Amino acid sequence: MGVSVKKILITGASGFIGRSLAEYFTGKYDVHAPAHAVLDLKDAEAVRQYLEKHRFDAVIHSANMNDVTYRLSPHDILDGNLRMFYHLEICSRLYGKMIYFGSGAEYDMQNYKPLMEEEYFGRHIPADPYGFSKYTMHRIAEQGRNLYNLILFGVYGRYEQFQRRFISNNICKSILGKPMTLNKNAKLDYLYIEDLCKIVEWFLEHTPRHKCYNVCTGRAVDLLTLAREINEVTELGREILIYEEGWKPEYSGNNARLLEEIGDFAFYDRKTAIADMVKYYREQKEMLLQNECFRKVGGKCV
Repeated sequence: MGVSVKKILITGASGFIGRSLAEYFTGKYDVHAPAHAVLDLKDAEAVRQYLEKHRFDAVIHSANMNDVTYRLSPHDILDGNLRMFYHLEICSRLYGKMIYFGSGAEYDMQNYKPLMEEEYFGRHIPADPYGFSKYTMHRIAEQGRNLYNLILFGVYGRYEQFQRRFISNNICKSILGKPMTLNKNAKLDYLYIEDLCKIVEWFLEHTPRHKCYNVCTGRAVDLLTLAREINEVTELGREILIYEEGWKPEYSGNNARLLEEIGDFAFYDRKTAIADMVKYYREQKEMLLQNECFRKVGGKCV
């Protein structure tokens, strides 16, 4: 069923996903993407006043705290993620719907299996603070009237944290004449940011039947294959260094529920996506040369 959406709030717009969504939706909707100085999501009263003033048709909550992007204690991760989420959730009467981004970590990283289905949720309670925060949000979303959890696995694209994220990190190393690196091979489900933006748009414009969805391609790819594809796209033939033999557990989701709801979806061709990122980072080469991450050959930055 279609719904009318005109005015949206995007939290976390300084981050990879939030920034990408804000760019994608600008011109389509009246987009509000306030900086932290304008809206502190940890301040319950500030959140209430902001939502009461603007009366958004939808909130896209992409603000996120983890120990990959930030140097945070376990307490800060758990407290920060839950506090931001709850401050928005308790004001759910003040907006039409909230779409937020869960994580495959809510299935529990100690018990990953290939192509996890939404029904796998709850079999295990995550021990890590990030996974537990997402697990708790999932429980609340299941009971909420207008809360929708889009469970992400791997999302890639320009603006991601290139110092740490595998695809952009190795594209940058390749451009700078350094060997590409991976600590240990693994299969992951990588979704290009353009696809995520289109899927979020569908959720804005429709009323979903479920509250929680795996948002992924449904096809895992291993890291060594990705490195080889980067070599193929750049035509630079960089050496690929693998620091540890063997495999990490596969990190992937079953997207049958998503596709049943939104219909046929043509996912972005991965090599085309990599080519888009190569073009972007080549334009950023001077900035990359100044980055500490790339000053040591073969440095383990991922």
